[in-house]
Amino acid sequence: MSSRNSLNFSGGPGALPESVLRQIQQAISEVPGTGLSILGISHRSDWFAAIVKELEERIRALLGLPASYHVLFLQGGATQQFAMVPMSLLREGSAPAEYLHTGYWSGKSLPEARRQRPIRVLWSGEDCGFRRLPEDEELRYSADAPYFHYISNETVEGLQFRRVLGRDDVPRICDMSSDFLSRPCEAERFSLIYAHAQKNIGPAGVTVVLIRDELLQGQREDMPSFLDYSVQARAHSIYNTPPVFAIYVVLLVARWLMDEIGGVANMERINRDKAALLYRALDESEGFYRGWAEKRDRSEMNVAFNLGSAALEKKFIAEALAAGFSGLAGHRAIGGIRASLYNAVTLQAVEELVGFMDEFRRKR
Repeated sequence: MSSRNSLNFSGGPGALPESVLRQIQQAISEVPGTGLSILGISHRSDWFAAIVKELEERIRALLGLPASYHVLFLQGGATQQFAMVPMSLLREGSAPAEYLHTGYWSGKSLPEARRQRPIRVLWSGEDCGFRRLPEDEELRYSADAPYFHYISNETVEGLQFRRVLGRDDVPRICDMSSDFLSRPCEAERFSLIYAHAQKNIGPAGVTVVLIRDELLQGQREDMPSFLDYSVQARAHSIYNTPPVFAIYVVLLVARWLMDEIGGVANMERINRDKAALLYRALDESEGFYRGWAEKRDRSEMNVAFNLGSAALEKKFIAEALAAGFSGLAGHRAIGGIRASLYNAVTLQAVEELVGFMDEFRRKR
């Protein structure tokens, strides 16, 4: 792997494992055993049907997912799910669905839901600049809500929930786009989980949706076919031409997680070590580096921080780029610096980043 690939801290699309990149390189010329490029294999082929089946099985195994769930591979990213969920589940006269507004991306989900019906925002971090997440006592859930929606990890501000929220008698809907398969998630407690691929599990173009049977049976019947979870489930995610390449890469990543990493529990331990190392560098910098999020809510996926001035941050990014580090500029919504520590980012890469940060600080 080139040094630039190995030191890729981009918020998304994120880094891919070195062994997966090598397999992709080969597959673009010829997938082993097929004689064809992955870019030219039919989505109606027996080969691709077997790929979808294996990927479904591996995701089930990685998460311990019960048979009562469908595993779908859709398009449109999380942004499409922001609209597809309320379109499918909200009906005229129903109680408001309940949402959390914990950062930039959860904020994007709210207007899409409001296009369908009024919703209730249980808590918003806007007043505190999205620097923390709500405590349990700040949340008052309703038993008659059609569903409760939240985002498990806010990539922009670097905030992550360490617990499952909501009521067990109200369907939980969760956007896990940026921490899906980075840790165990008690998937059986959710009615619907969605995650676009370009963070931890593959390239842009495919979105994984896990949906419980009972929710599938309770959705509206007047949905456009392409946006109908039931139609997609009956077609095994091949209702129309799916993103064959992206789905194949997600399978390669799932194999890597199972066969090389040893599952999501091991992946979580690695990710915790990476995050602890980088946050220690922030905390021991005597204020030179200033973390964005409150310590108890810090994300293990996205470490957002600032330096003393915008000019110093610009110099940091420029010198980091010259030293081989990519993707460290903060999101345009808040600026600053952001290092994303997705699954494929190695502990060695984080050690090198911390070394660069220490040297950058020493020079100032």
